Amino acid sequence: MRKTALITGASAGFGVEFARLFARHGNDVILTARRSDRLAELAASLEAEHDVNAHVIVADLAAHNGARALFDEVQERGLEVEYLVNNAGFGTFGPFVETDPEESMDLVRVNIAALTELTALLLPAMVERRSGRVLNVASAAAFQPGPLMATYYASKAYALHFSEALNAELEGTGVSVTALCPGPVMTEFQQVAGMETSGLVLHKRLISIEEVVAAGYEAMMRGKAYVIPGIGPRLLSFGVRFMPRRFVAKFVGRLQAKRAP
Repeated sequence: MRKTALITGASAGFGVEFARLFARHGNDVILTARRSDRLAELAASLEAEHDVNAHVIVADLAAHNGARALFDEVQERGLEVEYLVNNAGFGTFGPFVETDPEESMDLVRVNIAALTELTALLLPAMVERRSGRVLNVASAAAFQPGPLMATYYASKAYALHFSEALNAELEGTGVSVTALCPGPVMTEFQQVAGMETSGLVLHKRLISIEEVVAAGYEAMMRGKAYVIPGIGPRLLSFGVRFMPRRFVAKFVGRLQAKRAP
């Protein structure tokens, strides 16, 4: 029986590549994001190339009822979700005190609240049938505080710890939850966050989307609690554990401060 993957944030970046990868493995996909034109184009190409069903559901996870509305639509269409990829998310760049409060709350709603609610709504059915996988797209940012991106780093720490805890709780059920923790990747994220000239990405050789998604997919299927693609991010994530906490925040702040192009 063909299985179905629900992928949030499927209109760009990781979401598009996850959709392609699941379709290549013969899975149907549910594509959701705010941009209907991109979703429709992706769905058509996946159905033509891989002979799968690609369902499009336009949803705004920053809305207060966004995750519930998405879940209700999935239920109404009679779709059974075997794989949930909580990929939707965004960041803001700059001092927190200068950030628009509503934008900060939108980030919390998408990166934390929607991820939590969709997992809570879809996990019980997976456990009942003793089959299912959840992948939460976190970040290597989850391992330390991030001045100039305070809310983003904090939201990814939540995604990581939430995933690790659930993975331990679900041991023996046939269901697992995995956190994908990549370092910087050249996607639309940098442009949306306004951090193209951050020292974290400027003039850096960044890992490819394909490498990150392949690593996340493999870890998800193996039921791992988390995965950090790339040697550099793994070393940094490990190294900060041995640094004084007060130093780590200053170190990260200097690392990602804006540079001259």
